Amino acid sequence: MTVRSRLLILLSALAVLAAVALASVLHASARAERRDHTQAGGPKVTPGTVTLTTPGRMVFRNMAWGPHRDELSTVPAASPAGPRTASGVKCLRFYAAAGTGVCLQAVHGPVSDTYRALILDANLRATAHYDVPGIPSRARVSPTGHYAAWTAFVGGDSYAGTNFSTRTAIADTRTGRLIPSLEEFRIVKDGRPYQAADVNFWGVTFAPDDRTFYATLATKGSTYLIRGDLATRTVTTLHANVECPSLSPDGTRIAYKKRVRGLPKDAPWRLYVLDLRTMRETPLAETRSVDDQAVWKDGHTIVYALPGDYGADLYAMPADGTGKPRRISVSAVSPAYVG
Repeated sequence: MTVRSRLLILLSALAVLAAVALASVLHASARAERRDHTQAGGPKVTPGTVTLTTPGRMVFRNMAWGPHRDELSTVPAASPAGPRTASGVKCLRFYAAAGTGVCLQAVHGPVSDTYRALILDANLRATAHYDVPGIPSRARVSPTGHYAAWTAFVGGDSYAGTNFSTRTAIADTRTGRLIPSLEEFRIVKDGRPYQAADVNFWGVTFAPDDRTFYATLATKGSTYLIRGDLATRTVTTLHANVECPSLSPDGTRIAYKKRVRGLPKDAPWRLYVLDLRTMRETPLAETRSVDDQAVWKDGHTIVYALPGDYGADLYAMPADGTGKPRRISVSAVSPAYVG
């Protein structure tokens, strides 16, 4: 083969690669543009006032395509599939309690995005903001509104594998004091002090005493439910194979996702509820893999997100293992029941 022939082949290959790259960019651009237009048959979304103290409401991130995509929106908790009121405040992750919210946002820069956590008052006005060191993942507010927590990926972008690192922070919403990483806390594992370089925390959920919280601790390829103490800065392992815990309103049960042997590596979880008094596990009726931190709508029902046609849809089911899942809202994620 002559030099000229090799050069022609090289140029042809480069031309094909350039065409493929251009087509990908145009496709992504077209899809992004479509997201600005209201999706046919999607939920009705109109701008309006959203507060975190209106009784009987669900506030969430609206993912329906259109001008209000990613905005905090609200519906009656009793009619979650009904028309939505959008606030204008955009969040990637969100949670609220007692008139206080936490909103994890992307800050779009000329080269790359950065992220921040906003503490919101009852009218969605920002009262404080904190830098977030990676892609937002989980967010929670304590039942009293005194504390807010968030988790971000600082390495990797999925809980399904093992090659990721997280950073979990807790902020005092009254004083502004920040605990930038739970890795600062002393760990008691199996009754003994524990230290390891590979420790990760994620998925905080708070008790109403403004002192106790629960979260996931990962180390040496295993995960554990931990109980944390904000006063002593100590965390203690309670139960193995628990991820993204969510404490029930009465403080006696934890809803969580559990890795189940035999499931695909990229979809390894099933939802369970753990009784904290007996440590008895109850598998729930959802048979699909759920990568979410479930929310308790009340003492009997949990709500969680699964992938949908326009990002994610919300489902609900009984917390006692009976019944079956039902979709309650499309194009929605990060729900909080307020008021």
